[in-house]
Amino acid sequence: MPALSDSRGILYPHHLPRFERRPVPADLTHMIRWFWIPRWNLPPGEVSTQKVLPFPATNLVIEPSMIALHGPTTKLSTRKLRDSGWAIGALLRPAGTGALHPGMTCGTMLRIDAPALHRSVVSSMPHDADTAVDTCAQWMRERAVDVDEGGQLANRMEDIIAGDRGIVRVEQVAEQLHVSVRSVQRLAKKYVGVSPVAMIRRYRLQEAAQRLREDTHTTIAQIAADLGYADHAHLNADFRQVLGFNPGDYRRTSA
Repeated sequence: MPALSDSRGILYPHHLPRFERRPVPADLTHMIRWFWIPRWNLPPGEVSTQKVLPFPATNLVIEPSMIALHGPTTKLSTRKLRDSGWAIGALLRPAGTGALHPGMTCGTMLRIDAPALHRSVVSSMPHDADTAVDTCAQWMRERAVDVDEGGQLANRMEDIIAGDRGIVRVEQVAEQLHVSVRSVQRLAKKYVGVSPVAMIRRYRLQEAAQRLREDTHTTIAQIAADLGYADHAHLNADFRQVLGFNPGDYRRTSA
């Protein structure tokens, strides 16, 4: 199964161990954006520190020790990898979150009791990721009947925010969905777990980080303007608040 090239959210791709994002079957694209699979085997005593700017979404994560839902976060995510290991994650669409556990809140973790799924994935990983991913997909497929109209509308909300750089206010989202601002806020709370304003800021910040890393010939001020920031200072403030460093420092260290 071919890997996806989308690198949004991964702040230092060159520092990663083996990592890939995989597309989902067509019948599950309303529930899952993609599968992601890290695998590592580090020498004794070596530590690999991974820094991720997570998507504003819940992830279903299967590890050797458990299955859990990890709610969205508004902060930088850091994890230290040691020895050897693996995980399989599914970045959930709002409808997928609603089918599994509506009302996930920011920063929460919920264990999932699915022993058959866990046994099957553990028996396949880390060497047969294809079978493990197929098993996860089938498990999600069996829960697709729980997708409701609200989840479908929340998916449209996510598509608008993620795909349109011109979206900088919740009112614009409401207008495109033909609903009230309050309805957009309720959708985000139930099916995503963060506010629509936080979703907008996270998608713009992810794209800013990706462009700073990959488009080194464009000025920071121009990137800020392209992504709807009022000016360079606003992008700088967003970077420092969430990541703890400014865009110039990130551009220099992410190459």
